[in-house]
Amino acid sequence: MTSLTRKQRFIAIAATLVAAAVGITCVRADDAKADAKVDAKKQAAVVAKPSLTVTTTKAMQTDWPIKLSANGNIAPWQEAIVGAESNGLRLSDVSANVGDVVKRGQTLAQFSPDTVRADFAQQSAAVAEAEAALAEAEANAARARTLQDSGAMSTQQINQYVTAAKTAAARLLSAKAARDGGQLRVNFTRVVAPDDGVISSRSATVGAVVGTGQELFRLIRKNRLEWRAEVTAADLAKVAAGQAVVVTTPTGATVNGRVRVVAPTVDTATRNAIVYVDLVNNAAAKSGMFASGDFSVGSARALSLPQHAVVLRDGMTYVYQLLAENKVSQLKVQTGRRFNDRVEIVSGIQGGETVVVNGAAFLAQGDTVRVNNALANAVPPASTGVSATAAKP
Repeated sequence: MTSLTRKQRFIAIAATLVAAAVGITCVRADDAKADAKVDAKKQAAVVAKPSLTVTTTKAMQTDWPIKLSANGNIAPWQEAIVGAESNGLRLSDVSANVGDVVKRGQTLAQFSPDTVRADFAQQSAAVAEAEAALAEAEANAARARTLQDSGAMSTQQINQYVTAAKTAAARLLSAKAARDGGQLRVNFTRVVAPDDGVISSRSATVGAVVGTGQELFRLIRKNRLEWRAEVTAADLAKVAAGQAVVVTTPTGATVNGRVRVVAPTVDTATRNAIVYVDLVNNAAAKSGMFASGDFSVGSARALSLPQHAVVLRDGMTYVYQLLAENKVSQLKVQTGRRFNDRVEIVSGIQGGETVVVNGAAFLAQGDTVRVNNALANAVPPASTGVSATAAKP
């Protein structure tokens, strides 16, 4: 056998090295593919794991009230002015103050009665004197009449006695009238409440001498307040007596009311009309407050979701729809009115979609979630008070 040349041996060695290198490369490629498959499986397992436990609901169509908003002042329904009915008397006692709830006929203040009682005693004595004079005059007239037929007394004399009796009767009536006036002055020393209500203002001061008609107190009759809402002429046709109203005070408290009457005229300067709304008795409402309110002027169908289902991001609103395999899809929506804890969805969904409620704020496009609607039972129920706001154009 002929021995190989140096060149042939070199070629054989090179071929062997190339084959070994190719084999090593194939083995490494197979290992890399296997490692990639393992990583893909791990990643898939990680992605498939739910990122959050959420609750879901469906968008539904309901009847929502249509609201008309307005502003205005809270004022007394009627305010009575209580003044002095006697002149030149000194106030000896003031028993009512601002904020006191009083009853009809209750004493609010007392004038010193000494002077008027002395006058009344003098007038009563004048009545007694007039009664005695009348009795004497009537007796004389009666005796004169018995002598009329005997001729012992002339007709002129008899008429004088009769006239004297009539004059005495007239003087008695005058004395009694003066006494009654004195009794009224005695009664006027007590300043009494003309009606049930609450004292809103007091100017009476102990020791002051006041004149007739001077204001001493102001009284809100029946403690009854009203909201005087200013409604534009364009919206006036939507308001009618009997409509329900919710008034919001500057403190945030709400007071229920009902339209009593719509003013028959429109202010020529503001082009607004006053709507008078009777308010229920509520300590949160104070006379003089400037408050806002909403009139319930009708209802309309609305597609709505709980407010927790609507997420605000970068100035836009989104909801997360639940898809197959518990994945979520982010949907851009446009909102409208708000009513209780629900938000009207104007566009973006058609209705009937299952969307995430609790936990929506922490989700992103394509997340996988775990649904547990039993959590919704732990959420306190929303208030049942009506508080809808019209959508801004």
